Amino acid sequence: MTGGTLRIVFTAEDLARVRIASRADPMWEMVMSLCRLQEHGGGAAVAGWRRRVRGDLATAGLLPQVREVLLPLVPKGAYFPDFLTPIEAQTGLRAGTEALADTPRSRVREELNVLRAHAGLPASLEDLARGDPRSIRRLSRLVDGYCRTAFASHRQMMEATLSHERGGLVRHLADDGVDTMLARLAPMLRWRSPVLEAAYPVGNREIRLHGRGLTLIPSYFCRITPVALVDERLPPVLVYPAPRRPHPAPARDDPLADLLGTTRAAILRTIAADQGCSTSELARRIGVSVSNASKHAQVLHHAGLITSTRHANLVLHQLSDLGAGLLRHYRAQCPAG
Repeated sequence: MTGGTLRIVFTAEDLARVRIASRADPMWEMVMSLCRLQEHGGGAAVAGWRRRVRGDLATAGLLPQVREVLLPLVPKGAYFPDFLTPIEAQTGLRAGTEALADTPRSRVREELNVLRAHAGLPASLEDLARGDPRSIRRLSRLVDGYCRTAFASHRQMMEATLSHERGGLVRHLADDGVDTMLARLAPMLRWRSPVLEAAYPVGNREIRLHGRGLTLIPSYFCRITPVALVDERLPPVLVYPAPRRPHPAPARDDPLADLLGTTRAAILRTIAADQGCSTSELARRIGVSVSNASKHAQVLHHAGLITSTRHANLVLHQLSDLGAGLLRHYRAQCPAG
Protein backbone atom coordinates (compact mmCIF):
# COMPACT_ATOMS: atom_id res chain seq x y z
CA MET A 1 0.00 0.00 0.00
CA THR A 2 1.26 3.44 -0.91
CA GLY A 3 0.81 6.07 1.72
CA GLY A 4 2.65 8.24 4.14
CA THR A 5 3.10 8.95 7.84
CA LEU A 6 0.77 10.41 10.43
CA ARG A 7 2.57 12.50 13.08
CA ILE A 8 0.72 13.63 16.21
CA VAL A 9 2.71 16.25 18.12
CA PHE A 10 2.16 16.51 21.88
CA THR A 11 2.96 19.22 24.40
CA ALA A 12 3.39 18.53 28.11
CA GLU A 13 -0.22 19.66 28.59
CA ASP A 14 -1.39 17.19 25.93
CA LEU A 15 0.37 14.31 27.68
CA ALA A 16 -1.50 15.17 30.86
CA ARG A 17 -4.78 15.13 28.94
CA VAL A 18 -4.51 11.77 27.15
CA ARG A 19 -7.82 9.95 27.56
CA ILE A 20 -8.86 6.36 26.86
CA ALA A 21 -12.36 5.77 25.51
CA SER A 22 -14.34 4.03 28.23
CA ARG A 23 -16.36 1.86 25.84
CA ALA A 24 -16.66 0.86 22.21
CA ASP A 25 -17.55 3.86 20.04
CA PRO A 26 -20.51 2.63 17.93
CA MET A 27 -20.19 5.34 15.28
CA TRP A 28 -16.51 4.66 14.65
CA GLU A 29 -17.26 0.92 14.57
CA MET A 30 -20.05 1.65 12.09
CA VAL A 31 -17.71 3.54 9.76
CA MET A 32 -14.92 0.99 10.06
CA SER A 33 -17.30 -1.94 9.55
CA LEU A 34 -18.67 -0.36 6.37
CA CYS A 35 -15.08 -0.34 5.10
CA ARG A 36 -14.80 -4.03 5.94
CA LEU A 37 -18.02 -4.80 4.04
CA GLN A 38 -16.39 -3.46 0.86
CA GLU A 39 -13.25 -5.60 0.95
CA HIS A 40 -12.02 -9.16 1.27
CA GLY A 41 -9.91 -10.80 3.97
CA GLY A 42 -9.51 -9.39 7.45
CA GLY A 43 -9.22 -12.72 9.23
CA ALA A 44 -11.69 -15.52 9.93
CA ALA A 45 -13.73 -13.54 12.49
CA VAL A 46 -14.31 -10.55 10.19
CA ALA A 47 -14.94 -12.79 7.15
CA GLY A 48 -17.56 -14.70 9.15
CA TRP A 49 -19.15 -11.43 10.26
CA ARG A 50 -19.22 -10.17 6.67
CA ARG A 51 -21.07 -13.28 5.47
CA ARG A 52 -23.58 -13.13 8.30
CA VAL A 53 -24.27 -9.41 8.34
CA ARG A 54 -25.49 -9.23 4.76
CA GLY A 55 -28.19 -11.75 5.60
CA ASP A 56 -29.06 -9.99 8.86
CA LEU A 57 -29.37 -6.62 7.11
CA ALA A 58 -31.54 -8.15 4.38
CA THR A 59 -33.82 -9.76 6.97
CA ALA A 60 -34.16 -6.40 8.76
CA GLY A 61 -35.02 -4.68 5.45
CA LEU A 62 -31.95 -2.45 5.70
CA LEU A 63 -29.69 -3.81 2.97
CA PRO A 64 -30.94 -1.57 0.12
CA GLN A 65 -30.53 1.59 2.24
CA VAL A 66 -27.08 0.49 3.40
CA ARG A 67 -26.04 0.04 -0.23
CA GLU A 68 -27.61 3.30 -1.44
CA VAL A 69 -26.75 5.60 1.48
CA LEU A 70 -24.18 4.29 3.97
CA LEU A 71 -21.67 2.64 1.63
CA PRO A 72 -21.40 5.72 -0.63
CA LEU A 73 -20.80 7.86 2.48
CA VAL A 74 -17.83 5.67 3.41
CA PRO A 75 -16.14 4.77 0.11
CA LYS A 76 -13.28 2.31 0.46
CA GLY A 77 -9.90 3.99 0.80
CA ALA A 78 -11.26 7.54 0.50
CA TYR A 79 -12.45 10.44 2.62
CA PHE A 80 -15.61 10.04 4.74
CA PRO A 81 -17.43 12.89 6.53
CA ASP A 82 -16.42 13.63 10.11
CA PHE A 83 -20.05 14.23 11.10
CA LEU A 84 -20.59 10.45 10.95
CA THR A 85 -18.45 10.02 14.08
CA PRO A 86 -19.62 12.62 16.65
CA ILE A 87 -17.73 12.73 19.95
CA GLU A 88 -21.06 12.18 21.78
CA ALA A 89 -21.08 8.55 20.60
CA GLN A 90 -18.45 7.76 23.23
CA THR A 91 -21.32 7.68 25.73
CA GLY A 92 -23.39 5.27 23.64
CA LEU A 93 -25.29 4.70 20.40
CA ARG A 94 -28.33 6.77 21.33
CA ALA A 95 -26.23 9.83 22.14
CA GLY A 96 -24.30 9.35 18.91
CA THR A 97 -27.33 9.07 16.66
CA GLU A 98 -29.01 12.03 18.38
CA ALA A 99 -25.88 14.12 17.74
CA LEU A 100 -25.89 12.97 14.11
CA ALA A 101 -29.56 13.97 13.73
CA ASP A 102 -28.70 17.42 15.13
CA THR A 103 -25.75 18.03 12.77
CA PRO A 104 -26.03 21.58 11.37
CA ARG A 105 -27.15 21.64 7.75
CA SER A 106 -24.18 23.82 6.78
CA ARG A 107 -21.73 21.25 8.12
CA VAL A 108 -23.45 18.40 6.25
CA ARG A 109 -23.27 20.39 3.01
CA GLU A 110 -19.63 21.33 3.56
CA GLU A 111 -18.42 17.82 4.32
CA LEU A 112 -20.43 16.18 1.53
CA ASN A 113 -18.93 18.67 -0.92
CA VAL A 114 -15.52 17.39 0.20
CA LEU A 115 -16.74 13.81 -0.33
CA ARG A 116 -18.06 14.76 -3.77
CA ALA A 117 -14.62 16.06 -4.74
CA HIS A 118 -12.92 12.87 -3.53
CA ALA A 119 -15.28 10.12 -4.64
CA GLY A 120 -18.39 11.63 -6.22
CA LEU A 121 -21.94 11.38 -4.90
CA PRO A 122 -24.73 9.14 -6.18
CA ALA A 123 -28.22 10.50 -6.71
CA SER A 124 -29.33 8.76 -3.50
CA LEU A 125 -27.28 11.29 -1.49
CA GLU A 126 -28.32 14.52 -3.22
CA ASP A 127 -31.03 15.47 -0.72
CA LEU A 128 -28.59 14.86 2.12
CA ALA A 129 -25.91 16.88 0.30
CA ARG A 130 -28.31 19.86 0.22
CA GLY A 131 -28.59 19.61 4.01
CA ASP A 132 -32.24 18.55 3.94
CA PRO A 133 -33.22 18.11 7.64
CA ARG A 134 -35.48 15.13 6.92
CA SER A 135 -32.63 13.36 5.12
CA ILE A 136 -30.31 14.00 8.05
CA ARG A 137 -32.85 12.50 10.46
CA ARG A 138 -33.39 9.51 8.15
CA LEU A 139 -29.64 8.96 8.07
CA SER A 140 -29.57 8.97 11.87
CA ARG A 141 -32.31 6.33 12.03
CA LEU A 142 -30.54 4.23 9.41
CA VAL A 143 -27.26 4.37 11.36
CA ASP A 144 -29.12 3.27 14.51
CA GLY A 145 -30.69 0.32 12.69
CA TYR A 146 -27.42 -0.63 11.05
CA CYS A 147 -25.45 -0.65 14.31
CA ARG A 148 -28.08 -2.68 16.16
CA THR A 149 -28.29 -5.22 13.34
CA ALA A 150 -24.70 -5.43 12.13
CA PHE A 151 -23.06 -5.82 15.54
CA ALA A 152 -25.58 -8.16 17.18
CA SER A 153 -23.88 -11.41 16.19
CA HIS A 154 -20.38 -10.18 17.11
CA ARG A 155 -21.13 -8.08 20.18
CA GLN A 156 -19.58 -10.51 22.67
CA MET A 157 -16.39 -10.89 20.64
CA MET A 158 -16.16 -7.12 20.11
CA GLU A 159 -16.58 -6.43 23.82
CA ALA A 160 -14.00 -9.05 24.79
CA THR A 161 -11.41 -7.71 22.34
CA LEU A 162 -11.92 -4.04 23.18
CA SER A 163 -12.18 -4.64 26.92
CA HIS A 164 -8.83 -6.43 26.89
CA GLU A 165 -7.16 -3.59 25.01
CA ARG A 166 -8.66 -0.79 27.11
CA GLY A 167 -7.76 -2.61 30.30
CA GLY A 168 -4.15 -2.89 29.19
CA LEU A 169 -3.96 0.79 28.30
CA VAL A 170 -5.43 1.92 31.61
CA ARG A 171 -3.20 -0.45 33.58
CA HIS A 172 -0.02 0.87 31.92
CA LEU A 173 -1.18 4.46 32.32
CA ALA A 174 -1.97 3.99 36.02
CA ASP A 175 1.13 1.92 36.85
CA ASP A 176 3.85 3.40 34.63
CA GLY A 177 2.65 6.68 33.17
CA VAL A 178 1.67 8.01 29.78
CA ASP A 179 5.07 7.44 28.12
CA THR A 180 4.97 3.72 28.86
CA MET A 181 1.36 3.48 27.73
CA LEU A 182 2.07 5.19 24.41
CA ALA A 183 5.18 3.05 23.88
CA ARG A 184 3.00 -0.03 24.42
CA LEU A 185 1.11 0.79 21.22
CA ALA A 186 4.09 -0.38 19.14
CA PRO A 187 4.63 -1.64 16.51
CA MET A 188 1.52 -0.12 14.93
CA LEU A 189 2.20 3.27 16.55
CA ARG A 190 5.69 4.58 17.33
CA TRP A 191 6.17 6.84 20.33
CA ARG A 192 9.20 9.12 19.97
CA SER A 193 8.51 11.81 22.51
CA PRO A 194 6.89 14.23 21.85
CA VAL A 195 5.59 12.66 18.60
CA LEU A 196 3.33 9.65 18.02
CA GLU A 197 3.78 8.25 14.50
CA ALA A 198 1.96 5.71 12.38
CA ALA A 199 1.69 4.60 8.78
CA TYR A 200 -1.11 6.55 7.09
CA PRO A 201 -2.84 5.49 3.87
CA VAL A 202 -3.49 8.95 2.40
CA GLY A 203 -0.11 10.70 2.43
CA ASN A 204 1.82 12.57 5.09
CA ARG A 205 -0.10 14.41 7.78
CA GLU A 206 0.83 16.23 10.98
CA ILE A 207 -1.60 17.01 13.79
CA ARG A 208 -0.55 19.44 16.51
CA LEU A 209 -2.68 18.98 19.60
CA HIS A 210 -1.95 22.43 21.12
CA GLY A 211 -2.96 21.42 24.65
CA ARG A 212 -6.28 19.79 23.73
CA GLY A 213 -5.12 16.26 24.59
CA LEU A 214 -5.99 13.11 22.66
CA THR A 215 -8.61 10.39 23.06
CA LEU A 216 -7.40 6.89 22.15
CA ILE A 217 -10.18 4.70 20.73
CA PRO A 218 -9.28 1.04 20.15
CA SER A 219 -11.55 -0.38 17.45
CA TYR A 220 -12.64 -3.90 16.55
CA PHE A 221 -13.32 -3.18 12.86
CA CYS A 222 -10.44 -0.78 12.23
CA ARG A 223 -7.70 -2.58 10.28
CA ILE A 224 -4.07 -2.04 9.21
CA THR A 225 -3.62 1.68 10.01
CA PRO A 226 -5.02 4.17 12.55
CA VAL A 227 -7.60 6.80 11.57
CA ALA A 228 -8.01 10.41 12.72
CA LEU A 229 -10.62 13.08 12.08
CA VAL A 230 -9.96 15.33 9.10
CA ASP A 231 -11.23 18.56 10.68
CA GLU A 232 -8.59 19.57 13.22
CA ARG A 233 -11.03 21.95 14.91
CA LEU A 234 -12.83 18.93 16.38
CA PRO A 235 -11.72 17.22 19.62
CA PRO A 236 -8.68 15.11 18.63
CA VAL A 237 -9.14 11.33 18.55
CA LEU A 238 -7.03 8.47 17.27
CA VAL A 239 -8.82 5.26 16.29
CA TYR A 240 -6.57 2.22 15.94
CA PRO A 241 -6.99 -1.54 15.45
CA ALA A 242 -7.30 -3.46 18.72
CA PRO A 243 -5.22 -6.67 18.67
CA ARG A 244 -7.28 -9.87 18.58
CA ARG A 245 -6.65 -12.26 21.48
CA PRO A 246 -8.40 -15.47 22.50
CA HIS A 247 -10.35 -15.46 25.76
CA PRO A 248 -10.57 -18.64 27.86
CA ALA A 249 -13.94 -20.22 28.55
CA PRO A 250 -14.88 -21.17 32.11
CA ALA A 251 -14.90 -24.78 33.21
CA ARG A 252 -18.22 -26.62 32.92
CA ASP A 253 -17.75 -28.15 36.39
CA ASP A 254 -17.00 -24.98 38.29
CA PRO A 255 -16.01 -25.20 41.98
CA LEU A 256 -14.91 -21.54 41.87
CA ALA A 257 -18.52 -20.55 41.16
CA ASP A 258 -19.61 -22.82 44.04
CA LEU A 259 -17.29 -20.83 46.32
CA LEU A 260 -17.87 -17.27 45.09
CA GLY A 261 -21.14 -17.46 43.21
CA THR A 262 -21.52 -17.52 39.43
CA THR A 263 -21.37 -13.76 38.88
CA ARG A 264 -18.35 -13.12 41.10
CA ALA A 265 -16.48 -16.07 39.57
CA ALA A 266 -17.23 -14.64 36.11
CA ILE A 267 -16.02 -11.21 37.20
CA LEU A 268 -12.79 -12.63 38.60
CA ARG A 269 -12.10 -14.61 35.43
CA THR A 270 -12.93 -11.65 33.19
CA ILE A 271 -10.54 -9.38 35.09
CA ALA A 272 -7.84 -12.05 34.81
CA ALA A 273 -8.41 -12.62 31.08
CA ASP A 274 -8.40 -8.90 30.26
CA GLN A 275 -5.59 -8.01 32.68
CA GLY A 276 -7.88 -5.36 34.08
CA CYS A 277 -11.44 -4.16 33.45
CA SER A 278 -13.59 -1.13 34.19
CA THR A 279 -16.94 -1.58 35.94
CA SER A 280 -18.93 -0.82 32.79
CA GLU A 281 -16.84 -3.30 30.80
CA LEU A 282 -17.45 -5.97 33.41
CA ALA A 283 -21.18 -5.32 33.21
CA ARG A 284 -21.21 -5.65 29.42
CA ARG A 285 -18.95 -8.72 29.37
CA ILE A 286 -20.94 -10.79 31.85
CA GLY A 287 -24.40 -9.43 31.05
CA VAL A 288 -25.41 -7.66 34.27
CA SER A 289 -26.22 -4.06 35.16
CA VAL A 290 -23.43 -1.63 36.01
CA SER A 291 -24.72 -1.31 39.57
CA ASN A 292 -24.75 -5.11 39.95
CA ALA A 293 -21.21 -5.41 38.58
CA SER A 294 -20.06 -2.64 40.91
CA LYS A 295 -21.61 -4.36 43.94
CA HIS A 296 -19.94 -7.69 43.18
CA ALA A 297 -16.60 -6.00 42.40
CA GLN A 298 -16.73 -4.25 45.78
CA VAL A 299 -17.19 -7.61 47.51
CA LEU A 300 -14.18 -9.06 45.66
CA HIS A 301 -12.19 -5.92 46.49
CA HIS A 302 -13.01 -6.12 50.20
CA ALA A 303 -12.06 -9.83 50.15
CA GLY A 304 -8.64 -8.89 48.75
CA LEU A 305 -9.13 -10.78 45.47
CA ILE A 306 -8.97 -7.67 43.25
CA THR A 307 -7.68 -4.11 43.47
CA SER A 308 -9.75 -1.14 42.28
CA THR A 309 -8.09 2.10 41.17
CA ARG A 310 -9.80 5.23 39.85
CA HIS A 311 -8.15 6.91 36.86
CA ALA A 312 -9.94 9.92 35.35
CA ASN A 313 -13.33 8.65 34.16
CA LEU A 314 -12.63 4.95 34.83
CA VAL A 315 -12.34 2.63 37.80
CA LEU A 316 -9.91 -0.12 36.82
CA HIS A 317 -10.26 -3.48 38.55
CA GLN A 318 -7.18 -5.73 38.52
CA LEU A 319 -6.40 -9.15 39.93
CA SER A 320 -4.53 -9.14 43.26
CA ASP A 321 -1.89 -11.71 44.19
CA LEU A 322 -4.49 -13.45 46.35
CA GLY A 323 -7.00 -13.53 43.48
CA ALA A 324 -4.39 -14.84 41.06
CA GLY A 325 -3.45 -17.57 43.55
CA LEU A 326 -7.09 -18.56 43.95
CA LEU A 327 -7.54 -18.88 40.18
CA ARG A 328 -4.35 -20.94 39.86
CA HIS A 329 -5.60 -23.27 42.61
CA TYR A 330 -8.92 -23.92 40.88
CA ARG A 331 -7.33 -24.24 37.45
CA ALA A 332 -5.11 -26.97 38.89
CA GLN A 333 -8.23 -28.72 40.16
CA CYS A 334 -10.03 -28.33 36.81
CA PRO A 335 -7.34 -28.42 34.08
CA ALA A 336 -9.91 -28.93 31.33
CA GLY A 337 -11.43 -25.46 32.06
